[in-house]
Amino acid sequence: MKLPNFDEENNLWDREVEFVIGVDEVGRGCFAGPVTAGAVVFKKNSLFRTGLLSKINDSKLLTPKIRKVLAKEIKREVMFYSISTVGVSTINRFGIGKATQIAIRKSVGNILRQINLNAKVFVLADGYHIKYIKAVGLKHQKGIIKGDRKSISIAAASIIAKVYRDDLMRKLNKKYPQYGFYRNKGYGTKFHQSAIKTHGLSDIHRTSFNLQKFI
Repeated sequence: MKLPNFDEENNLWDREVEFVIGVDEVGRGCFAGPVTAGAVVFKKNSLFRTGLLSKINDSKLLTPKIRKVLAKEIKREVMFYSISTVGVSTINRFGIGKATQIAIRKSVGNILRQINLNAKVFVLADGYHIKYIKAVGLKHQKGIIKGDRKSISIAAASIIAKVYRDDLMRKLNKKYPQYGFYRNKGYGTKFHQSAIKTHGLSDIHRTSFNLQKFI
């Protein structure tokens, strides 16, 4: 299986782009809990593909143990990283699509505030372009279908976001143990659907997802 690489990043570095920001989200399809976005910036002309970091891949293809260790290594390796969440109230009000873009814009914005305003910046996003990113716009970004399986920056962003959100859902499980969030992380598993039928919806369920059909 081909692993993500730095091909996209190298092309941009060759064009004198100083900061390549990889972004991805996790939790978009969940029944409960926030949506979370990660963003990372690797050092220009990074070439690593050895040791533990050689395992960087789409977060969904990694075990929880590997993800957790990798997240720590990624945070040590990159120049900048950011993780942002958007809660259920926003998801229910504006829909998951807009909420996801808000989360990504927050993460990118956190990084932009840390770098030289005159520097050349480019965003690599998983899937599609992200509208209304200040100081970036659509011209200086690229949406890559299955980008977390192609770009190391996007894959790394998916890993740190996934680890953060999974930890958050495990904490929420203590308040809502009946839904099995420690195991399903808010996704609509058969157990989760059955729990909704038995216990109804909690205040962290996404009512905008038409979950009433499971009751």
